[in-house]
Amino acid sequence: MSNTPMAANPLTRAVLEIDEYVSGLGWDQPARLFALVDTARLRSQEPALAAQLGLEDESETVGLTPIEQDEIPSGKPLDEFLATIAWPDAVVGCALTVERLMLPPSAEAQVPKGLGEAGLAKWVADHPERQEVRMTVAVLRDGGRESALRLREKDSPTEVLTGPDLVPGLADALAATFAD
Repeated sequence: MSNTPMAANPLTRAVLEIDEYVSGLGWDQPARLFALVDTARLRSQEPALAAQLGLEDESETVGLTPIEQDEIPSGKPLDEFLATIAWPDAVVGCALTVERLMLPPSAEAQVPKGLGEAGLAKWVADHPERQEVRMTVAVLRDGGRESALRLREKDSPTEVLTGPDLVPGLADALAATFAD
């Protein structure tokens, strides 16, 4: 059983479970992609896999089970990679964890004009107010969304911020992996 705090809905619990798992691996990790499957359906249709994942004795009958996917290719931009994904029907949602540098909203007015992508990345990396953040974003086929943000300087399970609209662009990109 994990130390993940009990959350109100299965998607929030899955996001916090993924955040806890990735947190245990430490910082400076590559992006990680997870399929989300209905736990009860997994137990009934794939009992051997459920047993391998330690789910055969779970008392909870509703919920989502995150299953980590193969490593994301490092040489391909994340948006291009996500555009290549098609999920089988058994996958009810997906989640992604990624580490990024963030600036406070007040820094937006300071961005020098005319910077290309590489120049902007360097400017952000050198900015004194930058924060390292790990984002875990999940979406469901039915449109549900949830996110968890963890700052490196406040790396504690009690300091994880959650909400459905924290990283809308990434949630949109993940939702597009379910588009027909």
